[in-house]
Amino acid sequence: QVQLVESGGALVQAGGSLRLSCVASGDTFSNYAMAWFRQAPGKERDGVATISRFGTSAHADSVKDRFTISRDNAKKTVYLQMNSLKPEDTAVYYCAAGPSYTLTVQSYNYWGQGTQVTVSS
Repeated sequence: QVQLVESGGALVQAGGSLRLSCVASGDTFSNYAMAWFRQAPGKERDGVATISRFGTSAHADSVKDRFTISRDNAKKTVYLQMNSLKPEDTAVYYCAAGPSYTLTVQSYNYWGQGTQVTVSS
């Protein structure tokens, strides 16, 4: 079992930056691939970025070169650095843990409660 708690969401102007954090507790954090997903009102939950147990990362095309996922296994924390934010990045952002390094929602067993990111134009 893994419990995940996200933080860092806020209201920010377009072009601004935010860093989201997700702290894990319970099972061994380093055993899991981690990912960030987001869900806008009326839309499906989409993968944003994923990072393997060993630190290999991948990002969705829509955020490539703007967002960066990282992890600190000693702190049991995964981060999402978001730069050059756009209004279309507005969504609830969720942290997830699972056995596989992927951006597929169904591959993740454990989810946080989400943190709201709102980007104003």
